[in-house]
Amino acid sequence: MGDAGQWSSGTASQAQDDDALMGAVGHGARDAFAVLMERHLDRTLALATRITGNRGLAEDVAQEAFLRVWRTATDWQPGRARFTTWLYRVTVNLCLDFRRRPVFAALESIEDPPDPEGDAISVIEARQRQALLRREIAALAGRQRAALALCYAGGLSNAEAAEVLEISVGALESLLVRARRRLRQRLSGRLGG
Repeated sequence: MGDAGQWSSGTASQAQDDDALMGAVGHGARDAFAVLMERHLDRTLALATRITGNRGLAEDVAQEAFLRVWRTATDWQPGRARFTTWLYRVTVNLCLDFRRRPVFAALESIEDPPDPEGDAISVIEARQRQALLRREIAALAGRQRAALALCYAGGLSNAEAAEVLEISVGALESLLVRARRRLRQRLSGRLGG
């Protein structure tokens, strides 16, 4: 293990120094690794932040990138590629990999899913509206009630409903118009909207 002060931090021979530092890291020199981190962590983190758009995720990427520096240092071949080129390529690839991963939010930050039934008050109001509507339909004249039931509840076309009631399509449509008008008059203002 060498002394951290022995590694040059000047920029003129930094590429050669990075190669030498990687060689030392490959032999387990933690001080050489610390110098590489000191030189390149800020730029690696800035690059990862720009790509991911998330500082926390960028920190994870930078940490993983420097773990790869530590793990692959024994295989480093000086002169094959500049250290910074290799490090930034690793960083970009990690950013892309991290962005593809699903993001999980903290459980506390997730809202409860909406109840498909709605809140209790909405459910009660809807049931009351349905009960009132059923009462008012029951109070309609028999043929009007039958026309509504066949066309709306039964899903029959006007022609089919007219055939069932043995009346013309025009007569059926007249029954429907009178039934809807009566319901509107009786329910106006009573259904809450």
